[in-house]
Amino acid sequence: MNRYLRFCLIGLLIIALAMVRFFEQDLFSDPLLAFFKTEFNQVDAPEFNIIQVLRTTSWRYFLNSAISILIIWIAFPAKKNLLFSLAFFGFAYVVLISLFWYFISDMTSEVHLFIFYIRRFLIQPIFVLILLPAFYYQKKIQHIK
Repeated sequence: MNRYLRFCLIGLLIIALAMVRFFEQDLFSDPLLAFFKTEFNQVDAPEFNIIQVLRTTSWRYFLNSAISILIIWIAFPAKKNLLFSLAFFGFAYVVLISLFWYFISDMTSEVHLFIFYIRRFLIQPIFVLILLPAFYYQKKIQHIK
């Protein structure tokens, strides 16, 4: 794939990530969206269905992850990078969703900030910002040797 096409595809996928964020109210029925836009440390958590919140958060994670993995694969089209990314995103999901479930099951004001940050890793494409420079660095190191 030529360089221009790769940059265009990555640009379109970045726009797709932005659209997920832009249309979050329409795509995801998440009661925590409004809650975390308030002074959440000073108010009680809203009533919500835990399974519905986990399902919505998981759907958003998988959507962002699929787009992020496509970006990584287009930028670094090696099978080992794709397999590592899949394993990384899968492992991160299991760990983060387990912690998220544990803490929202008994959501007290003491854990609001912790829930906020766990949820942030689940609903935002942060891992692509970590993995892209890591793969670039690895490619440069291998090129030097």
